[in-house]
Amino acid sequence: MGVFSANKPKIATQIPEPPIARFLFADTRMAWFWLIVRLYIGYEWLTAGLDKLTGYSFTFDSSFGKLVGKPWVFSGHDGAALKAFANMAIAHGGAHPVLGMPDWFVGAPGWYASFLQSIVVPNAEVFAYLVAFGEILVGLGLIFGCFTGIAAFFGLFLSINFMLSGVVDPNLVTCAETLFLILAWRIAGYYGVDRWLLPRLGTPWTGSLTRKKTVQALKPTPAIR
Repeated sequence: MGVFSANKPKIATQIPEPPIARFLFADTRMAWFWLIVRLYIGYEWLTAGLDKLTGYSFTFDSSFGKLVGKPWVFSGHDGAALKAFANMAIAHGGAHPVLGMPDWFVGAPGWYASFLQSIVVPNAEVFAYLVAFGEILVGLGLIFGCFTGIAAFFGLFLSINFMLSGVVDPNLVTCAETLFLILAWRIAGYYGVDRWLLPRLGTPWTGSLTRKKTVQALKPTPAIR
């Protein structure tokens, strides 16, 4: 116990960021780059969510406006598509690759297949709404730059779950892009709503909350008589 007490620092020490990391992830001169990344990833999530919501393609290619499948929600078969996908991941779990399946599908690992079978499949309708509207909200958050870091975090969470379900490509690339977007949360939404929203919350450009605390700390304490 004495060894731990001796090694315990008496004051907190902040280790500064390397200059290159500070330039990439905290310098507003790089905000234009993260705007491009943000809009691209936001577009991917928004179109994926709208596809699930309506059953029609919103991707700007030859499939735009065409029926690509049944809606996941607000239909007489809510959750059916998600349940079919989960059952496919469960049936082919652990196979690398799965014969007769697309190249991007490798099946879910055993522990995640158990989660799909015991939690997701019995509640497929609820998870269908969560996934569809989750993708739309992530897309809108990234496109408008509103709580960019939080939106990117949930986008990464969704991507990881899709990967664990067996969909490796393009989710692996999306995970990497979204992870860097999370690291750049301070400036990723600089050209967006975050430019006005985050300073009102006290971070990261004005430091208003820190300034208020400093001012309060500097106020003289009235003498007690």
